[in-house]
Amino acid sequence: MNDEPDIAIIGAGAAGIGAARRLAGSGLNVLLLEALPRIGGRAWTRHAAGMPLDLGCEWLHSADRNPWTLIAEQSGFAVDRRPSAWDREDGANGLSAAAWDEARQAFASWSARLAAAPPASDIAAEALAPGGRWTAYLQAMSGFISGDELERISARDYAAYDAASTDCNWRLPAGYGTLITASLPAAIPLRLTAAVEAVRLDGSRVELRTAAGTVRARAVICTVSTNILAGDAMDWPSGLDPWREAASRLPLGNDEKLFFEITGGHPFTPESHALGDPFDAATGSYYIRPFGQPVISCFLGGAGARAVAAQGAEAAFARAMDQLAGLFGADIRRCLRPLIASDWTRSPTIGGAYSHALPGQSRARVMLARPYDNRLFFAGEATHLTDFSTAHGAYLSGQRAAEEALAALAPHHFLAR
Repeated sequence: MNDEPDIAIIGAGAAGIGAARRLAGSGLNVLLLEALPRIGGRAWTRHAAGMPLDLGCEWLHSADRNPWTLIAEQSGFAVDRRPSAWDREDGANGLSAAAWDEARQAFASWSARLAAAPPASDIAAEALAPGGRWTAYLQAMSGFISGDELERISARDYAAYDAASTDCNWRLPAGYGTLITASLPAAIPLRLTAAVEAVRLDGSRVELRTAAGTVRARAVICTVSTNILAGDAMDWPSGLDPWREAASRLPLGNDEKLFFEITGGHPFTPESHALGDPFDAATGSYYIRPFGQPVISCFLGGAGARAVAAQGAEAAFARAMDQLAGLFGADIRRCLRPLIASDWTRSPTIGGAYSHALPGQSRARVMLARPYDNRLFFAGEATHLTDFSTAHGAYLSGQRAAEEALAALAPHHFLAR
């Protein structure tokens, strides 16, 4: 490994891999540093009970323009283009079809108000209908989409994502995490369990101190999460205080997943969906038998995800089991077995799910994406203006940061383009 590379990349998630793919073949010496003992970051496909299960990103959002779709096709990964079951309700929770239509219309009306007449305060909750029947449902949706309650969501930020999204969502049977981790160019040197503890500017070099030694690079692409950048896990030069302040205005929300294995006889239909309780903002959302597999995925956002961190996975599985029993009958308890669960909130090198802008802070994404001293370049989903919170937004930001680093070094090095 070269301890004095031309460019060092901090973080081997979707953004770091995006940067590495752009830099491969550039003629520059590149080194990729990852704090975890694996690559992928918030893209993590775990194999459990013989099934590839995504604990992190799972859906190719805006798949018709998502760069990972093309990478998958070029790499020989199957892409499942069937419509998602997320918009269906297949559980017996006592609500009529008309009531579900009313709930969906409440969400659509709220979204339309954000786009057409955003609140002057930029607080997304202020676009809620006063005393509305579906406020808890909308808060649950906010938890799934943004990882936090509407009182802490920027209306402008949310509307920017919504306007850019194509609502085309596809899947990868092998797992999104599998695709992303398989996409790191073999020619890019990689160091795992190499958490950067301090960043220093040393003459013409950027010094990265790790427990395993010091790396001195001519330029650095930083892809750490906003919670890590704003927190105290790494020691930064004081000149980066404005970047860290911008990161604090783009906190990671809370989202977690639980997976149940289905065993024996059961009533579950492949590719179906049920919401636990539309009147509970902490409810689970259940995707049943994806790809026909014997598994149920429980997605928790906002308050529901924070409860996992506070109470542990065992309590979260118990609560999810209760909701599923309420939807499908008590007999399902005998055919469901807790399998695996995520723990993004308590992951010390990540600290949450994906970013959202606090009210009035959507421009913090622009601030965070700026280069520092033409030597430090910032990438990650939080730096993308419209595709934040996604693996493709992270990838595109990594490509952008790599271009910036190449341009900064171009006067001093011949670049093979």
